[in-house]
Amino acid sequence: MPIAQLETAASPGSAACCAPLLREATDPDTARDLARVFKALADPARVQLVSMVAAHDGGEACVCDLTAPLGLAQPTVSHHLKILVDAGLLTRTQRGRWAYYSVVPGSLAQLTRSLTAATG
Repeated sequence: MPIAQLETAASPGSAACCAPLLREATDPDTARDLARVFKALADPARVQLVSMVAAHDGGEACVCDLTAPLGLAQPTVSHHLKILVDAGLLTRTQRGRWAYYSVVPGSLAQLTRSLTAATG
């Protein structure tokens, strides 16, 4: 088959098979960071924990304040909180025997910006 016929058969009416990118795609490092955060937020209990910590007076909550509203045991809540800290969404401060958690300043805004950039 001649080349002209192959081009026409492969993509009738156009020379390109795909639409071009309209903006730069997420780089691999950013994609890994976002995936870690999304993985941490993939559990409904963790989404509730971030929301509860952010809603507390002063934006800080003791682990003892979070167990009853979730209906989970303290070790389970602590496990979920550790995952959120490791993902960079919460910080942990030890005061005596209790751990206090707060939202990392700007972490939720950065997540929102990342999502907006990906869709906008």
